[in-house]
Amino acid sequence: MESPSKHQKLIKITPRLVLQVALPILLLLIIPLQLLKNTSFITSSSKPTPPPTTTTTTTTSTIHDQVAPSRHKPLPSITRPKCDLFTGEWVPNPDAPYYTNTSCWAIHEHQNCMKYGRPDSEFMKWRWKPDECELPLFNPRQFFEIVKGKSLAFVGDSVARNQLQSMICLLSRVEWPYDVSYTQDEYFKRWHYRSYDFTMAIFTSPFLVKAQENDPGGPTGTGLFGLHLDQADEAWKANIDEFDYLVISAGHWFFRPLMFYEHNKVIGCRYCQIENITDYPITFGYRKVFRTAFRAILERENFKGIVYLRTFAPSHFEGGEWNEGGDCKRQRPFKSSESTLQGVDLDLYMAQVGEFYAAQKLARRRGRRFRLIDMTQPMLLRPDGHPSRYGHWPNENVVLYNDCVHWCLPGPIDSWSDFLLEMMRNEGVFSKQEKILLSKDRRFKS
Repeated sequence: MESPSKHQKLIKITPRLVLQVALPILLLLIIPLQLLKNTSFITSSSKPTPPPTTTTTTTTSTIHDQVAPSRHKPLPSITRPKCDLFTGEWVPNPDAPYYTNTSCWAIHEHQNCMKYGRPDSEFMKWRWKPDECELPLFNPRQFFEIVKGKSLAFVGDSVARNQLQSMICLLSRVEWPYDVSYTQDEYFKRWHYRSYDFTMAIFTSPFLVKAQENDPGGPTGTGLFGLHLDQADEAWKANIDEFDYLVISAGHWFFRPLMFYEHNKVIGCRYCQIENITDYPITFGYRKVFRTAFRAILERENFKGIVYLRTFAPSHFEGGEWNEGGDCKRQRPFKSSESTLQGVDLDLYMAQVGEFYAAQKLARRRGRRFRLIDMTQPMLLRPDGHPSRYGHWPNENVVLYNDCVHWCLPGPIDSWSDFLLEMMRNEGVFSKQEKILLSKDRRFKS
């Protein structure tokens, strides 16, 4: 047998050799760990571009003026198909709000509660917690990445405008938009974010259908409006083709006296107090309006976007109606066990959602996407979030003296962006579920 020394050299193990082998191995382990530790998925060092033009207004606020974006760490998105985002409770969020009435110029005067002396600020410090999962807080950078090169339109009444202005304020931590409106009309505005080529618009249409004011006074002094229940309002219908996302809503204007038309003929009314005209409940016109609006969207061959129905957000007048001294003075949210949707609010909700599901089923067959942002239950629990008398100076002559319809900014309505972004994040899941449902429908019919 040959000795190993004839063909191989024996390696002598020395401390120097051990060091030469071990050091590279240690470096290979340490460097990736250090890189992982230092990685930041949300860069917050850059400051948002200031708005091109703003109107300076002297305001007061009981909260800090500068909000550090680095504090805003969104929870991980763990939405499951079986998780109901819209059933849960409001829980404290000490980090909120993420802007102030002095840092955001987009706040409408009547929702600028801190400017007009609201003494409490706790109403701004809550977030929605679903029972079965977490709802991540709104992340403006992630939102911009999703909507980059796209467009979003809100269609509805002044509460829809309230939502748009809330979103502008939330997005202002990253960038301010430029006004690119085609008109000076405040009811039809467009805003463009240049860095992301993203456009937001508002099409004000309180009834969603063709409407006119028949009598400025009407039987209650709030006007009598004529609604053409079979004709969608062209102000929004003719302009939605270019949009990738459409958030549609309506509600509070239907409490006014209304005259109903179909085929340009009177078919009835709601509290018009005119002889020989059938008086219908509030849900009659409400249901037909949404049926017409959804049908109008489905008939737009060039509209390929996602439609979100944001459901009715109840008002919170206590001690009387809006014109009879009713007010909303609460300073904390309800728990889910403390308030139940009932009466006319429940009727409106059921009518609205019923029409939505019928339209969604039809949309699914046509390859269209209808989604439900079911804000009724969460907002039912927020009697503390309205301006009340803090949307104007005490001696001002305003129609809605105690406003328990709209929402303070900052305030609970900011959470609507949490829901919208989560719906956008999970669009792939929703689309997959719809394909399964469509397949089942086809098998059932065959």
